[in-house]
Amino acid sequence: MTSSLARTAARGTLFTMLAQLARILLQLLSVVVLARLLSPHDYGLLAIVLVLVGLGEILRDFGLTSASVQAPELSRGQRDNLFWINALIGAALALAMLASSWAVGAITGEAEIVGMVQWLALLFLLNGLATQHRADLMRAVRLRALAVVDVTAATLALALAVAAAALGAGFWALVVQQLAHGTIALLGAVIAGRWLPRRYDRAHPVRQLITFGWNLVAANLVQYASRQVDTLVVAGQFGTSALGLYNRAHQVIMTPLGQVRAPLQSVALPVLSRLQREPARFDAYVSAAQLALGYGLGIPLALAAGLAEPVVAIMLGDAWMDAAPILRLFAVAGILTTLSYVGYWVYVARGLGASLLRYTLVTSAIKVACIVGGAWFGLVGVAAGFALHPAIAWPISLLWLSRVTPLPVRSLYAGAARVLALAVLVGAGAWFAGVAVLDAGRWVSLGVGAAVGLGLAVAAPILPAYRRDAQSLLAFVRLMVARRSPSADAPPAG
Repeated sequence: MTSSLARTAARGTLFTMLAQLARILLQLLSVVVLARLLSPHDYGLLAIVLVLVGLGEILRDFGLTSASVQAPELSRGQRDNLFWINALIGAALALAMLASSWAVGAITGEAEIVGMVQWLALLFLLNGLATQHRADLMRAVRLRALAVVDVTAATLALALAVAAAALGAGFWALVVQQLAHGTIALLGAVIAGRWLPRRYDRAHPVRQLITFGWNLVAANLVQYASRQVDTLVVAGQFGTSALGLYNRAHQVIMTPLGQVRAPLQSVALPVLSRLQREPARFDAYVSAAQLALGYGLGIPLALAAGLAEPVVAIMLGDAWMDAAPILRLFAVAGILTTLSYVGYWVYVARGLGASLLRYTLVTSAIKVACIVGGAWFGLVGVAAGFALHPAIAWPISLLWLSRVTPLPVRSLYAGAARVLALAVLVGAGAWFAGVAVLDAGRWVSLGVGAAVGLGLAVAAPILPAYRRDAQSLLAFVRLMVARRSPSADAPPAG
């Protein structure tokens, strides 16, 4: 990897991580402040509507963000055409959601939700108009601009929501927050992107991009459906109280993990797409990305697994202690899914939408089987099935990928083995240390356990293999914080 592209990727990772950290802090601030101004009923209405929005957003994007970013070449005319396609899909979904609002109100028995659905239908139009502007920033690896837009939108939207709630707007404050975020994000992306679309032109074909996007959206829909299986099984077999335990443990581990992992795709995808014609550099980047994700997220997850009891006691309270073993299994699942995450990047960067869809169908079936089988052993069995799924699917992913595209399989397996071995050591060390001082209190248990676990991680470079990994990661960190040369972040032609 050339120093220019490496520095661009490193700086992009830094800005993306800082922006995501800011957004997570803003989200926590939103919960703390708005929860004191609004009722649980208000949030319940929003939760129902966001299920519809989440499903619609998969269709609204139609995989065209990734299609645009991964394309080796993309003309101005193709970009314009993709803009109008996304805008049309967004408008159609907005009308469909508007038409469904009365049915949603009848099904839920909540008259207030009708107006909420109708107004939040505008999100599809706003996000549809913003899709290709954001994709263009990602393609040019202008991730600082994208980070500024996202943080600004989240900050101003929260401020408007707090003001509305303080004035007695009730659940409409949450509607204001969602629409303000969509509007500000759209305006920011247009201003940062500095381009306006021209009319649709058939002379610039986009059929291949749409085909790739369709395969990607189909895979995402399958994944979305499979993600609901555990919730349905727990609710149907064990009831709402058990679902509450399961859901809270999931929120503590899997939701922040997703918020950290997913934005990194905006860094990885454009870089991998540029390296498609350079196999050696492509392989090196994939292997390095797996190590960075594995160590960067795997060590905190290992600590969470080892210290599940004090984590639950401090974050959720003593009444939720039955969630501790579930949280521990979610942390294990998080480590395994993180190791497999780079495989998804390869599918997308190489334009392997059809292969990704077939793989997703197979692994979704494995997930359903693991969760349904685990349900025979109770609530913890469901969580164990959730963790078993990536343990089975991750090796299959590498083998599957290696059959359709060149992939450094041996390097990825070896790197993952080192990450897993260290995670087991860190988690076990944290658990033993935490239990040893448990009588001193949960905060002491958490602090001592975390210190011992982190100490073991820091000591790992005593071994040559871990020393090489540490040197590679430190070099990447230096690129993050180093001053850029004038040409370092210049986007390539095309």
